[in-house]
Amino acid sequence: MGIINLTSDSFFDGSRAGSIESALAKAGEMLSSGADILDLGAASTRPGADEVSVSDEMDLLIPVIRAISGKYPDTIISADTYRAELAKAAIGAGAHIINDIGSGNLDPDMWSAVAKLQVPYILMHNRGNPKTMNSLANYADVVNEVVFELSQKLARLRAMGVADVIIDPGFGFAKTVSHNFELLRRLDELKILGAPILAGLSRKSMIWRTLGNGPADALNGTTSLNMIALEKGASLLRVHDVREAAECIGLWQTLHK
Repeated sequence: MGIINLTSDSFFDGSRAGSIESALAKAGEMLSSGADILDLGAASTRPGADEVSVSDEMDLLIPVIRAISGKYPDTIISADTYRAELAKAAIGAGAHIINDIGSGNLDPDMWSAVAKLQVPYILMHNRGNPKTMNSLANYADVVNEVVFELSQKLARLRAMGVADVIIDPGFGFAKTVSHNFELLRRLDELKILGAPILAGLSRKSMIWRTLGNGPADALNGTTSLNMIALEKGASLLRVHDVREAAECIGLWQTLHK
């Protein structure tokens, strides 16, 4: 899953696309490098990010979805949004998956919208919102609590008729660096939920804070942790650097033939 951010304040500038033309160019590059899915977001959700208005998110996201689905009609597009209104508009414009960092907490209408749309839904573990999440990173056992909280939500979604759910443990969201590494070390325990696992580790602060560099220098660390995520049961890697991730997956698949 290749990340295309349509905002100017996402934490890694290499993922940003400031126009429809640059988004199309980035989409073409990612697809030729091996992306299976393009994840388009128009509202930064990094810790501390300011909230983007519905109209601004709509104006950024929908035209790009239409442009990419028009130029690359066979491409699977994921809309990275926590708003039900945006989810409906995105699917109508040509997207196929809803990637919700709010896991239903940030818009009470999101789950009913996804149930009605009958599209795949990425359920990410999180607490609070981008402004408050860091203050809510309190766990007695981060893995057990993440599994428990996701299991409750997964049961409710399935009861509502949302059958195709991908789970995301939410690396970097309401987690400290040590929480993130504990989650990765025990990622295989999330298999008990009976759903595909997405790992979103790409260039995150758990890497560059540990290595003492920054997001721009975190590709090697990302690839290392992606391989561990695959070994621990991840089915999908959400990344800024598609070619490197595709090579990582290819080597892992060869290893396990």
